[in-house]
Amino acid sequence: MTKIIALGVLALSSLPLNAEVQWQDFSVTYLNGSNYRVDGPDKQVLTFEHVAGESWGDSFLFLDHLRGDNGNRSNYAEWSPRLSLSKLSGSEFKYGIINDVLFTSTVEMSSLQTNFLYGVATDLTVPGFQYLKLNFYRRNNDGVEDNWQLTTTWGVPFKLGEMEFLYDGFMDWSSATADQSASMNFTSQLKWALHPLLDMKSKLYVGIEYVYWRNKYGIADSPQFRTHESNVNLLVKAHF
Repeated sequence: MTKIIALGVLALSSLPLNAEVQWQDFSVTYLNGSNYRVDGPDKQVLTFEHVAGESWGDSFLFLDHLRGDNGNRSNYAEWSPRLSLSKLSGSEFKYGIINDVLFTSTVEMSSLQTNFLYGVATDLTVPGFQYLKLNFYRRNNDGVEDNWQLTTTWGVPFKLGEMEFLYDGFMDWSSATADQSASMNFTSQLKWALHPLLDMKSKLYVGIEYVYWRNKYGIADSPQFRTHESNVNLLVKAHF
């Protein structure tokens, strides 16, 4: 914890005094799916997201409100600020497909625990991708041993005739420790853009979200308790 606080103080001290928001986006997503094994079986999720480009880097915040058909209710949130070496130094950190190098961090928050992640990230420029980001973290976990995590996020827009689509998502891989198994979460969304058809200024999507978990939450899959999950959610997403 001391290391995290020291890194946070160092990072904050490097922020320019004239920090400002360069762009931002707010969205709300409704998901409805089944076949949840660990905390299911059926679930509705309302997700609030805010993403912004700052003069010092970028920031991503989301809050999930989960409602199970069994009556369970829960909330889960993450905040992920990243400090851009290019923006803070005034010099471009570019090499080949690497567009920027960043100090990355995440706070995972639920009613049961709070985890802190910190590390380095690269933003990549790859043809066809709207964005492609790699984040490598050291996880400071609450209640279990610390471990490592690799996170990649992507967005790929494309068209079929006059119809516009967006395929985006993320993949988290976390290493094993003595008290948890290595886990992977692959979540992707295939979304059809309705706003061009409806002549709307704000973005509106419908589509599906596919989620695959291996050893969900680091819990080893076994015949007695299955923690590998594969499910499809119906999706509606509105940007404001």
